Amino acid sequence: MRTAAVLGAGSWGTALAVHLHRTGHDVRLWGRDADLAQSMVVTRMNHAYLAGIELPPAVHVTSAIDEAVRGATVVVVAVPSHGLRGVVHTARPYLHTGATVVSGTKGLEGATLFRMSQVIEEEAGAQHPVVVLSGPSFAAEVARMLPTAILAASTDEHAAERIQEEFRAPYFRLYASPDVVGVEIAGAMKNVIAIAAGVVEGLGLGQNALAALITRGLAEIGRLVEAAGGRRDTVAGLSGLGDLVLTCTGSLSRNRNVGIELASGRSVAEIVAGMKMVAEGIRTTSAAVALGERYAVELPIVAQMAAVIEGRSDVRSAVESLMLRPQRSETA
Repeated sequence: MRTAAVLGAGSWGTALAVHLHRTGHDVRLWGRDADLAQSMVVTRMNHAYLAGIELPPAVHVTSAIDEAVRGATVVVVAVPSHGLRGVVHTARPYLHTGATVVSGTKGLEGATLFRMSQVIEEEAGAQHPVVVLSGPSFAAEVARMLPTAILAASTDEHAAERIQEEFRAPYFRLYASPDVVGVEIAGAMKNVIAIAAGVVEGLGLGQNALAALITRGLAEIGRLVEAAGGRRDTVAGLSGLGDLVLTCTGSLSRNRNVGIELASGRSVAEIVAGMKMVAEGIRTTSAAVALGERYAVELPIVAQMAAVIEGRSDVRSAVESLMLRPQRSETA
């Protein structure tokens, strides 16, 4: 039996652990919180992050990272972006020779503006191929075996094919992509646009405005992807348009819900204090602004969301600023 380690006992990590068990893996699920790990051992459920989904008896839950990683041929990292470097650094001594590291994290590292695969490569070393999972995929729906299609992106074609094969299930389909840059930037950026979508919904601005916001958000993502060396056609696929639509409109989207809360007048600090799970878009916004500046790419929606999140503007002023920008050609 193939052995898989999943690092991160949040909703996505837990869903992937359950999924990998179904695909025939011996699964070890690591959680940083020892109390949560022990609760999952006893109750066989993750009541904090994925309520209602039973954890199979064969999934081994632990708070000892060495116990989880040793001997695993596939190591999935599904932790918040700000904790990813530290987790991979801690896991590195226990990585099996040639083990494939799979990134299930979407975001940008604040200090370096690195994509998550770049952080993993720097910490794990070149001997471990990295594959990025991205696309429209709410954890709860994967755990419930609802039909899902995502990307396995890697510069290592064989590693991507291996993950396609090992993760495949009747309800879970993976497409391969070599465009890691495009896939990761799109996956990070869509969370910021989703906050803006939540603002539009929360202010009651209507479906016209929401459709326009999603479309122009996609244009911003495409400009940045292309400037960073990714492929523009990636943005029209699962990791771009697919994930953007889901995150901007789905009721399970944490980032969309942040925007709705901002529209109600709550501050970012209040919203974050009341959240159990991480909304990556909050941290990604400032990093995306900095990345846009690095590549001299205009990101008006992202810039306005940064102004709101940092307290330099309110949501209505941000929307007004976007609507009153000079008119231009759509493709310019």
